[in-house]
Amino acid sequence: MVKICGIGAGYVGGPTMAVIALKCPSIEVAVVDISHSRISAWNSDKLPIYEPGLEEVVKQCRGKNLLFSTDVEKHISEADIIFVSVNTPTKSGGLGAGKAADLTYWESAARMVADVSKSNKIVVEKSTVPVRTAEAIEKILTHNSSKGVKFQILSNPEFLSEGTAIQDLIKPDRVLIGGRDGPEGQEAILKLKGIYDHWVPEDRIITTNLWSAELSKLADNAFLAQRISSINAMSALCEVTGAEVSQVSHALSKNTKIGPKFLNASVGFGGSCFQKDILNLVYICESNGLIEVANYWKQVIKVNDYQKSRFVNRVVSSMFNTVSGKKIAVLGFAFKKDTSDTRKTPAIDVCKGLLGDNACLSIYDPKVSEEQILKDLSLSSAATTTVKQVNIVRDAYEATKDAHGICILTEWDEFKTLDYQKVFDNMQKPAFVFDGRNILNVDKLREIGFIVYSIGRPLHQWQDNMPQPQQA
Repeated sequence: MVKICGIGAGYVGGPTMAVIALKCPSIEVAVVDISHSRISAWNSDKLPIYEPGLEEVVKQCRGKNLLFSTDVEKHISEADIIFVSVNTPTKSGGLGAGKAADLTYWESAARMVADVSKSNKIVVEKSTVPVRTAEAIEKILTHNSSKGVKFQILSNPEFLSEGTAIQDLIKPDRVLIGGRDGPEGQEAILKLKGIYDHWVPEDRIITTNLWSAELSKLADNAFLAQRISSINAMSALCEVTGAEVSQVSHALSKNTKIGPKFLNASVGFGGSCFQKDILNLVYICESNGLIEVANYWKQVIKVNDYQKSRFVNRVVSSMFNTVSGKKIAVLGFAFKKDTSDTRKTPAIDVCKGLLGDNACLSIYDPKVSEEQILKDLSLSSAATTTVKQVNIVRDAYEATKDAHGICILTEWDEFKTLDYQKVFDNMQKPAFVFDGRNILNVDKLREIGFIVYSIGRPLHQWQDNMPQPQQA
């Protein structure tokens, strides 16, 4: 039986290994991690991450050909193919701080593989890594392994979107495998391809050299983030010209050379990948003397930061230039719907911006824990009790009760179907809604009596709805 070991039980490693186990029942799949709490969660009824469909896949395979373990050395030693899905955050210090990828976890994993391997292995990069990382990994493996043990490094980047990760794995639009050009490299590619052949059509499996595969992942996220920043830049122009961003977006989507995806204006993009990978790309460009190219990609990040600060400024300016002491209901904290992930979520910057103006926040998200929200806002439970500026609540109606304004920061479906008449009746007046995801029916809200700001809609539409001062 072929044995696979997945190092890293996070957002990539756990779901990826679970789907391989589901689709390849003859393959034994072990997911290993040094975190005992994380592995315990994977072996429990409450998985450490929320992803639609993941729980069903894990329960179907766990205890059969899928196991989660902290016995890292044992499963690495026994594996034929090792998938490495460890975190590669942006460096916080040293050379390239703030831009370059930190490969500390990757190097640690490679040294572990070298130390315990007694037989030949295929080592697969699943993490997003800088171009030519495979070269460095090869050196670590070959200089630290037992004599006679050979390794082949493959790049097999993930292209998962949180919230749809299981479907992305079961029905991928493409699988990319990069390897060396020689006979051994090509043989390794075929072995990995043979795993995906169990369920992925052959025309969707792309093979390249190592460096093309590594760069393709960075380029993929950079291009997607660029589209979001581009439409968000247009949303600002729409507001002051009378154009509607949804109509502009729809017109663009009908151009087959552009297409409809990632053209929804919002408060900004978040998640673990886009900003990290663009900064990594910037660093690689700068390191190779491509300053103009680096500056081009920096602008994507700057527009994203601008969109978040623009949203905060709109909230404050609309509410008579101050939110001090006012209750603002924040609906949604995850960076997108159908995930509990809050990494780089726009909600963090928006909440901090409002807190900076002394707003009182009442935050509700259906999947993000109170502990995580307080951690992301750099607050402790004790501080929250004392200051009383942040309150994490159990439902949207509790969040909006007695609020002066509502900020929609995640596009959860339940926010579309709330009883907004009930919400309005229980709010302070005038009652404001700031739709940071453009998911609400603005006209209906205005009929109820709300003053509504929706990203990319003409400013006069909400200015006309503002309460007028009474004449003496």
